[in-house]
Amino acid sequence: MADLRCTIGGVDSINPFWLASAPPTDKKYNAVRAFEAGWGGAVWKTLGEDPPVVNVTSRYGIHRSFSGDIVGFNNIELISDRPLDVNLREIEECRKEWPDRVIIGSMMAPVDEQAWKELAVKIANAGVHGIELNLGCPHGMCERGMGSAIGQVPEFVEQTTRWVREAVGDLPVFTKLTPNTTDIVLPAEAALKGGADAVSLINTVNSITSIDLDQMAPTPVVDGKGTHGGYCGTAVKPIALHMVAEILRSAETRDLQISAIGGIETWRDAAEFIALGAHGLQVCTAAMLYGFRIIDDMLSGLSHWMDDKGYRTLEDFRGLATPNVVDWNALNMNHDLKARIDSEKCIECGRCHIACEDTSHQAIDIIEQADGSKRFEVVDDNCVGCNLCMHVCPVSDCITMHAVEGDVPYVTWPEDARNPLKTAAE
Repeated sequence: MADLRCTIGGVDSINPFWLASAPPTDKKYNAVRAFEAGWGGAVWKTLGEDPPVVNVTSRYGIHRSFSGDIVGFNNIELISDRPLDVNLREIEECRKEWPDRVIIGSMMAPVDEQAWKELAVKIANAGVHGIELNLGCPHGMCERGMGSAIGQVPEFVEQTTRWVREAVGDLPVFTKLTPNTTDIVLPAEAALKGGADAVSLINTVNSITSIDLDQMAPTPVVDGKGTHGGYCGTAVKPIALHMVAEILRSAETRDLQISAIGGIETWRDAAEFIALGAHGLQVCTAAMLYGFRIIDDMLSGLSHWMDDKGYRTLEDFRGLATPNVVDWNALNMNHDLKARIDSEKCIECGRCHIACEDTSHQAIDIIEQADGSKRFEVVDDNCVGCNLCMHVCPVSDCITMHAVEGDVPYVTWPEDARNPLKTAAE
């Protein structure tokens, strides 16, 4: 049976799945129900000094796929609107009642040394396993000089991390990074210089998900007006994977431990982040949409997959994918694949032909059969192996990609054709 225990930033956890700092971790009631369901930990909803903030109604907007599924989730909710002393008391109670579960205290303050240090000490005294610095909130708090207003400036990231590190001593410090930046490695380097034990990423992406065409305002609409918010859910997973990979590919930050966040909804999502090198995982939107019991599928799915692959612990496959993430220029330019269509599985929907004929390389012919049926055939001379047909096909494994016989050796761009800016930097 696979062993799902992990350690991140010096914190031991019974499994890698923690609830991220968000509405699901707003109070003791939620945390207890999550722990009963099997979650390994919770990052308490971000705390600030009193008086608490005021949250508006409504708070959430969604982005749906063509079929109606929720793929993106937008929120304009701020940090905890409950009194600080109530939150700290409930954290302390949870720590005593659930000694084997992790509780990380998330915090936010303006760019002021005393404010960060005093709040950090109060949270530490509640008995948390570590402190997470919320430097990523892209709405509401950043307009007050907090959240991503700090996280977008590496100097502030380093400074804030150092303040908390000095205040809490050996207590693990997690710096939560904003994705609303051009180069995620820079704030990651800054967090490391400031003394962070790990970084958490990504926070939400600045966004407007939709416009209400009756009220002519962004959703969610608050008394006729709307605003930008934080985008999360499965739609941001590709962004999160990229940023995790960039940090772990960099020579300066490759040893930095990561608590990965962003679109983790299934065991496969979890495995992908760990394969890229993440030490732990945080989940929010999936729990909000499907409830705390989604942890059952995540735990059982990841465990069974590890058993099938022969991985006994998370360390057995953590980071195995990282060396295979390269710059585009390092790809084999002569690797040649062609599409192959399995006529037995084909349902003659024609989507492959339409996609290829209208928007690609006119490499799929329609062959009329004697019985009136149609056969779709790939024209190798026109096929460039782009794999669009495979992705639009609604039937699993009906269209697959195959190497051409006599595939030439691995070839990359010549050195003088590489990015001159990167070459100059090196």
